[in-house]
Amino acid sequence: MKKIPLHLKIIGGLTLGLLWGVIAAHIGLSDFTGNWIRPFGTLFMNMLQLIAVPLIIASLVKGIASLNDIRKLSRIGGKTLIAYLCTTVLAVTMGLLLANSVKPGNAFSEDKRDEMKEMYASDVTQRQQQAAELQDSGPLQFLVDIVPQNIFGAATQNQNMLQVIFFTLFFGICIVLLPAEKTTYVRKFFDGLNAVILKMIDLIMFFAPYGVFALMASIITDFGSDSIVELFTALFLYTLTFLIGVFIIVLLIYPLILHFFTRLTYKKFLRGILPAQTLAFSTSSSAATLPVTMRCCEKNLGVSKEVSGFVLPLGATINMDGTSLYQAIAAVFIAQAFGFDLSLAQQLTIVLTATLASIGSAAVPGAGIVMLVVVLTAIGVDPEGVALIFAVDRILDMCRTVVNVTGDSLIATLIAHSENKLKVTDTSL
Repeated sequence: MKKIPLHLKIIGGLTLGLLWGVIAAHIGLSDFTGNWIRPFGTLFMNMLQLIAVPLIIASLVKGIASLNDIRKLSRIGGKTLIAYLCTTVLAVTMGLLLANSVKPGNAFSEDKRDEMKEMYASDVTQRQQQAAELQDSGPLQFLVDIVPQNIFGAATQNQNMLQVIFFTLFFGICIVLLPAEKTTYVRKFFDGLNAVILKMIDLIMFFAPYGVFALMASIITDFGSDSIVELFTALFLYTLTFLIGVFIIVLLIYPLILHFFTRLTYKKFLRGILPAQTLAFSTSSSAATLPVTMRCCEKNLGVSKEVSGFVLPLGATINMDGTSLYQAIAAVFIAQAFGFDLSLAQQLTIVLTATLASIGSAAVPGAGIVMLVVVLTAIGVDPEGVALIFAVDRILDMCRTVVNVTGDSLIATLIAHSENKLKVTDTSL
């Protein structure tokens, strides 16, 4: 009997979870779902997050150490950062163009805005407090936050992934700078550590379909079937605007970039990263999806481990095309809902702030909301407006994570091709 591919199992779990959630909401099994099904989704997420920091440390050190030439490292690093910056700015610009064209904020009635503000008042206050801490810390605080005072303290929180990456890059660069004979055992240790973590990934992914089922079922029952219909009716234009942006980026911009810079067909590219995309959709976490993203790029697309081990962990932290698109559309949408006409200067501020915010945004579910409050504050719009999008944010978070993961994979493919590290065996697939 032919073995069922992983991505089909994940899609199956996703579909069954959706169906169960709708049925459970109708027949009164929401509490049962929360008490007996949700924990399995939480366990799956915890397992993925458990290996996020070790994976980044092992893969980055192994990838950097394998370069053996600091000039090669700086060349690949420079290409990666430039590519990530360009796609991020492109995503923000696309979001602004769509939001100003469709004007989704005009669809909200005043009664609905007041209702949602009251419903999510506690969430709004919490997000505002977190954003206020970022604002009070100064414009260059994000640079200070990159360097940890204690690497062990930073490694205990997945939200501090950028600090872990900084230390790992510093560590790997020093390995390259030292004579090879002095770092032989260090290199072998990280080779072995990387192999162990990859085996852990294989075992964890065995449970992926069940974890995805539990996650989807709990999300749907949280909303309730009646409120889902009402929420999507009220926020239809906002959701549609964002999804149009997603499709333009994933199905138009990314294919053009891949066509002009590589020999890989976009059909083969999408088939290769489909397992990572489906997992990204269900977990809403680029960090949690990182192990699968690396696996797909290496095994399905032919990206060398040397490139994927450096580019993808970095991208999971600083390359957030989907989040940048969302922040631009959401900021303009909230401004329109409150009756603000944003000036050109304010919209340019959105480009700058959203780009910087995407760099500092944690690769975990919901982190984009905190950064959106920062963007709104920067353009002088009431941050309480985030209450207007809380209802559908979890669903859109799933979509923007797919864009984030797809963008990371695209850049990894481009860098691999530019370094002759892309093994394309059949471009007709």
